[in-house]
Amino acid sequence: TATALPGDPRLLPTVTNAFLGTRAFRDILHVAGVYSGAAGDTHRADVPSPLGLRVAAPGAQSFTLNTWAGTFSHTIQSPGYTATHQLYAHHSLVHLMAFSVTIQRLDSSTHPITVQLQSLFVPQSQDLDLTLGPDFQGAHYIYGRTLVPEVEGGPRPAVHMLWTPIPKALTLGGEERERRWEFLTAVAGSEEEAKRSYSAGLALAAAGSLLRSHRRAWALQGCLYYLLSAIPPRDSPAAPFHGISPGGLSNGTRGEDYWGHVFWDQDTWVFPNVLLLCPGAARAMLHYRVRTLEGARRNAQEQGCEGAKFPWESAATGREVCPEEIYGAQEIHVSGDVLVAFEQYYCTTQDQKLFLEDGGWELVEAVARYWCSRMVWSEEEQLYHIRGVMPPDEYHSQVDNSAYTNAVARRSLNFAADLARDLRLPVPEEWEDRARKIKVPFDEERKYHPEYDGYSPGEPVKQADVVLLGFPLMHPMSAEVRRNDLEMYEPVTDPAGPAMSWSMFAVGWLELKEPQRAWSQLEKCFSNITEPFKVWAENSDGSGAVNFLTGMGGFLQVVLFGFTGFRITRSALLFDPSFPDDITKLSVSGVSYLGSKLEVTISREETRMEVTESCRDPPAPPLEAVLQSGRCFPLGEGQSVSFPTAPGWIQRSPS
Repeated sequence: TATALPGDPRLLPTVTNAFLGTRAFRDILHVAGVYSGAAGDTHRADVPSPLGLRVAAPGAQSFTLNTWAGTFSHTIQSPGYTATHQLYAHHSLVHLMAFSVTIQRLDSSTHPITVQLQSLFVPQSQDLDLTLGPDFQGAHYIYGRTLVPEVEGGPRPAVHMLWTPIPKALTLGGEERERRWEFLTAVAGSEEEAKRSYSAGLALAAAGSLLRSHRRAWALQGCLYYLLSAIPPRDSPAAPFHGISPGGLSNGTRGEDYWGHVFWDQDTWVFPNVLLLCPGAARAMLHYRVRTLEGARRNAQEQGCEGAKFPWESAATGREVCPEEIYGAQEIHVSGDVLVAFEQYYCTTQDQKLFLEDGGWELVEAVARYWCSRMVWSEEEQLYHIRGVMPPDEYHSQVDNSAYTNAVARRSLNFAADLARDLRLPVPEEWEDRARKIKVPFDEERKYHPEYDGYSPGEPVKQADVVLLGFPLMHPMSAEVRRNDLEMYEPVTDPAGPAMSWSMFAVGWLELKEPQRAWSQLEKCFSNITEPFKVWAENSDGSGAVNFLTGMGGFLQVVLFGFTGFRITRSALLFDPSFPDDITKLSVSGVSYLGSKLEVTISREETRMEVTESCRDPPAPPLEAVLQSGRCFPLGEGQSVSFPTAPGWIQRSPS
């Protein structure tokens, strides 16, 4: 809650669901998957928003973002009455956004009370060819298509919008004590869907339960507000999901927040948190990559490679839409990052349907083929090389054998081979051969991983790069090497770099049981959180993308994977808790593993686990917790199990 708004409008809170997004008081909204502009100029299309109005009345003002209810409110405390303007993107009716204005009389007066509504709304857009259609159930209607397709001859997405007309003022009658006016905006890709959503919203509003139905759907998701705003609801219909961009759906107009494009940020930084808490939404995120596979195949073809190369910046088609060619051409680790997400999902859910029936296997195979065709054999080293790349550290380009890129390629090939065996499909010999023989640079003398061939210790690095080998890649190495990598790169990583870097150093130090060093890294993240609405900025000086979901994702991974020690492997979910001094207990509700939901509470002395929910169709297998000491604890549904806090794992019970 704040009594004044931030001076920088980029830092206003976002109000978003899986399909629609805007910022408070903004005159445009965005629709998932609706981009305008040819590649290089592809950006989220600006859709005019009836939601960006201000209530004007004399009195003290306050602004509240309620992260439990998923609502933003502006309240004016006037002499004798209160006026409240509340805005939300409906969490389960994803084609619907709504706002209400409530006037409540506080004294015994009987005179009418009027508040002004100041609207910036004009039904026009620089990105859409809009036509006014006939009114529907009292709503105005516009429809049209984007002006410029992403690829020549490609589709121009349609937008259909219905909205409740907004008067210039609202008046509470002399005899009334309180009244609420509700205003709906429905946006969809077809007239039929827009009308269906508007009608459903009207029916709920008439029954007085529109906000209640939103809050109920939202409360299921807890309080990870900005991140969970971006993902599909638990009972999501089969509507396609359009990916998560670094600044979310509320941002991404031309020149803003990477123009709403989808990067590795989705797969590496946001996805693991979503997977652990909401596996159904994680599956929808993977579907976005499956749907854009044909575009990725074209990208590989254009580079003279086989298989599929996912774009550094992706919009609706999977073709490369990065405005600067160098990133799309060289930052190829993104294809491996996509596969790591698929592997984590498979290990956590054992969902073979995604791979056998829904296109997952075709994607995995295509990326494995890409890596094989992108490697060259070095006669001198008797190893495979990947040359001419940009690593995650974007201060360096055209380097050979980026440690991260080659390690993620190796992991891609190993996963493809393991998955083929599980699915009883033939395993091409070259996948395992190249995984064994790909070079991952290692300095035998200093016992650390150089970032690439020819890297000199002390060279500045933009962001977390080699430290990602330890987590999330879990590349095999000793504790000594892990420590040396952290020691080598921590002092040379740019302090003004993006927010997620420090989280990965924190996870590394937690792994090595140095929680205070971890905390000192994690604390650096706090300078990226702006007040008063806790909107993250990409960089600590406030520059870069805002509502920076990538930074939030990294921060949450410290809690969900760092403090708990959770690691997703083929056979188990490992745990090995480690807390800084300031933290005495951590509770995580709704950890999803193999069809069960677990409540996990960890203190320094004791760990308590309980299976709170198990899938019935298909039936979830029984689970057990096993400590490294060999002690075993069956995890029955509804039964709380406690044991001394120590390393161990959760696995399918052999019984």
